[in-house]
Amino acid sequence: MLYISIVDDEAFIRKQIGQWIKGSGIDCQLKEYGSGEALLFSQGYADIIFLDIRMKGENGVETARRLRKQHNNSILIFVTALKEYVFEAFDVSAFHYLLKPLEATRFQQVLLRAVQEAISRKANTSPPLFLKMKGRNITLNQQSIIYLENHLKKVEIHTTSESIELYASMKELEEQLDHSFFRCHRGYLVNMFYIKEYDRSRISLKNGETIYMAKEKYPAFVEAYMRYLKYDFI
Repeated sequence: MLYISIVDDEAFIRKQIGQWIKGSGIDCQLKEYGSGEALLFSQGYADIIFLDIRMKGENGVETARRLRKQHNNSILIFVTALKEYVFEAFDVSAFHYLLKPLEATRFQQVLLRAVQEAISRKANTSPPLFLKMKGRNITLNQQSIIYLENHLKKVEIHTTSESIELYASMKELEEQLDHSFFRCHRGYLVNMFYIKEYDRSRISLKNGETIYMAKEKYPAFVEAYMRYLKYDFI
């Protein structure tokens, strides 16, 4: 069973989304919230969250940022009437967005992809990454890691909520990470989930950052990325 939350300050939108989800035949439990604050206060788990961006009180993007700071890795699908808000979705690693007024066929397509991703995550949950630092022992969800950056004897781990620097070798950490990660450059190890676009020299990430691609790595990267998309998203 999947857990799906619908967050919108318009009751008729919540009802419409709920009816479409129920009509799809997905085995799920639905919860509705009239505000981002209500969702955060509930502290409930959801595999998929449909989140309106423009709401009274805390808007959807602000709500999503707070979720990510709590290491919440739910699949976020933004719902908005204004296209200019779409670009803010990249900051919080949104899975997709839907424009109002909602269109049934498009909604079902996005819902199906999100369900497939949620099922894939449940079936292929990666073990956490354990980090030992001076006076600190940190456990990271691999899916929260955007990329790793090599700094001589240190590695900086960039996550959806913070950056962590520690003494370690990139190879040592690479061996602990799953198939979602690719060593695209001697200085970078990227989580392919967060890739927005790429060429032979650079990779643009969903959070707006850009990292380098080694030319000799490009053919192997394309093969790995196509394989990742095939088995993780389709």
